[in-house]
Amino acid sequence: MGPRADQYTMRFTAGAHSARHVRRIVRSYLAEWELTVLTDAVELGVTELLANVVRHVPDRRCTLLLLRRADRAGVRVEVTDGSPRRPRLAEEVPDDAEGGRGLVLLDAVADKWGVGPGPGRGKTVWFECEEASEASPAPGAGDAR
Repeated sequence: MGPRADQYTMRFTAGAHSARHVRRIVRSYLAEWELTVLTDAVELGVTELLANVVRHVPDRRCTLLLLRRADRAGVRVEVTDGSPRRPRLAEEVPDDAEGGRGLVLLDAVADKWGVGPGPGRGKTVWFECEEASEASPAPGAGDAR
């Protein structure tokens, strides 16, 4: 099998097993692209975005785009749906809340993320993860936790 393309696109109706299936695809592409260091962050980001589709998009239809950046040092993930409802980063989530942490988690693991217009009245939620440069430590590296 030759090298894979620099992107993968899938249109589907998100359901209970979608995140598991998509994580498998993500792992496969990141391994092929030699970006396995990003696997945990990208899998978590994808899982949270798909959970938002299941929870907030009435027809649960979405399009996933996994794209290797042109510099080959990172990936961009986009999830596009037909809902005009834009997600917001929660300022504070109560400890006993059953949801509301998805974008908080995404914000913690992604190097950047955002929301843009999608087709029709819809939207695209995207995030990027990149390999840490050897010249500069990752944000928070060396901090006591």
